[in-house]
This record gives sequence, structure tokens and C-alpha cells, in this order.
Amino acid sequence: MSQSLPLSLVEIEAAAQRLDGIAVRTPVLTSRELDARVGARVFLKAESLQHIGAFKFRGAYNRLAQIPEQQRDNGVVAFSSGNHAQGIALAAQMLSIPATIVMPTDAPRIKLRSTEKLGATIQLYDRHNESREDIAESLAAQSGAVLVPAFDDIDVIAGQGTCGLELMHQIADLGAVPEYLLSPVGGGGLLSGVSIAVHNLHPGVQIYGVEPDSFDDHLRSRQTGKRVRIDGNKPTMCDSLMATSPGEITWSVTGELVTDFLTVTEEEVAHAISFAFRYLKLVVEPGGAVALAALLNNKLPGKGVGKGEGKEESVAAILSGGNIDPELFCQCLTDHPSP
Repeated sequence: MSQSLPLSLVEIEAAAQRLDGIAVRTPVLTSRELDARVGARVFLKAESLQHIGAFKFRGAYNRLAQIPEQQRDNGVVAFSSGNHAQGIALAAQMLSIPATIVMPTDAPRIKLRSTEKLGATIQLYDRHNESREDIAESLAAQSGAVLVPAFDDIDVIAGQGTCGLELMHQIADLGAVPEYLLSPVGGGGLLSGVSIAVHNLHPGVQIYGVEPDSFDDHLRSRQTGKRVRIDGNKPTMCDSLMATSPGEITWSVTGELVTDFLTVTEEEVAHAISFAFRYLKLVVEPGGAVALAALLNNKLPGKGVGKGEGKEESVAAILSGGNIDPELFCQCLTDHPSP
């Protein structure tokens, strides 16, 4: 592994110590139905059962816990469509730090309400006509608050990496090492942190990032060999994966360690949400379901999962969040009654 990566397993293990007893050690689930459909042994990391219903709490708490006491009264500022917002709001509440979150007017109502309930101040913006980064930077400059990016931050990435560290230890306890690991990818915070953890523990694991086909900036970046920015104007139900370009820090990791990037359609995501409810008894949001959608639709290239000769293959996938508005959830179940 390259020595030029911006962080190592050391930072992720330190984050794990900070989160010990604070974050939920989310379960790894298996399903006979899913194994049969995929043709492999599948391990699902249910981060939808994490505090605030998403992995984002890990990175948020790891970052905020390291703010010096004398700076905490100035507060923190973040920008997010919802899950990072909730993660920051809860971590700030636990650490007695004032928090202001810049959120789009079209963010899922469940995420807006939860962020506000956790005590954060919400600053709404129009994602089509305003820059959330500019608004957040201005608010931080006025108040002296610490600006906490959603993904392009070393401490945030280290916190998200604890999900991968935990996952690999849990699978090892079950007597297995996966050949493949699939993770949702938006800005890349989760995928980059998980990639570092997995490559250090088991460098032979093939890692795939999964994104909606209407926000395929990582796939395009891989194809062109450099970070690509897309216009971001196409509709998607995957609100948590609507970053228009890989982060600079996160791409320095994922561009090197990730095997490839896969895309899924809106229909495939809706199908996965319905499958998770009916067979896993889980509520998973669209952005959190993309890795499962890729598995259910045979997206892995080449020989693929379930086609090994003489041995059972295994694959791990992360269900990264479960914050979905009830109306959209019911629509997914109605449109896909027998997945």
C-alpha cells in the first residue's frame, strides 16, 4: 500500500478507541434468501442501526471529540442533506458544543426534524441556486466556529473507517474473510476509511464503491483517471449520495485502493429497499441500499460472486443508513411487492 495515503490504520484504531462505548457496534447480518439469490455467502453490516440511523455518527463524534475545550463554546458548523447533519447534531449534544447545520430545503423531512430535535440550529438553502460550502464558511468565519466537512476531513474519514475495521473483525469471528466488499459512495468518506481498514487487515479483498447512475462521479473519475465533477441536476432518491465530485482527500485513497465503481438505477434501489424490509426486517434508506442493490442485480464484473470453482465465495456489503421518509418507503414496498 502506498506510503502517500493521507491516513493509516493507526488513526482508524485511535478513532475506534474514542468511539468505544459511544457508537453502536452494529450487527453483521446474514440471510439464506440473499445467499441463494447472490450465489454466495453474504455479510451485511447494518449501519442503519447506528445512532441517528447512519454511519455518519462515527466520523462526526471522532472529529468533534478532538476539538480543544477552549474552542468548543464557539460551536461547529456543517453542511449536509441529512445524515452528517444528524451525526454532528448528536455528537455536539453529547459534547455540549453548539451546532449549526446548513441543509437543503428539499432534504428528507425525517432528517430535518431529527437534526432540529437534537438541538442544532438549521440554516436552509436552495441547492440549485446557492452554495452550501460558501454559506457554511461564512457562518464559521462570523462565529469562530469549527467547520466540519461531511467527508473530506482526516478525522471524519478515520471515524468512518471504524465501520470497516469492526466489520472485518466481526466476519473473522464468523470464520470467514470476504473476497469482495461493497460500500455506498457519495463524497467518499465511508469508502476511503473502510478501504484503508480492509486493505491493512486483508489486502486481497476486492473493494467496490456503489453509487446511483445519475450521480456517477466516482465511476467517471476512474474512467478518466482524475477527479470529475458532474452537474448534479438529475433527480435521485439517494439524497445521501448526491455529492457531485469525489473529495480531494477521499479520492487520494479510493482512487488507489478501490478496485472499481458500480452504479445502480432508481428501480434497483427501490427493489433493494423492499427486499431489506421483507427478508432482513430492516428499514434502509435509498443511499444506504445501493450496495445491496448491486448484489441483487449481479453488478460485480468478471467471474463474479457465486461463480467460483470448488469453493463458496463470500461478499460483505454495508447498509449505510436507514433514514427514509415514510411516504417514499411505502412507495418502494408498493412498487416492489414481491422482490
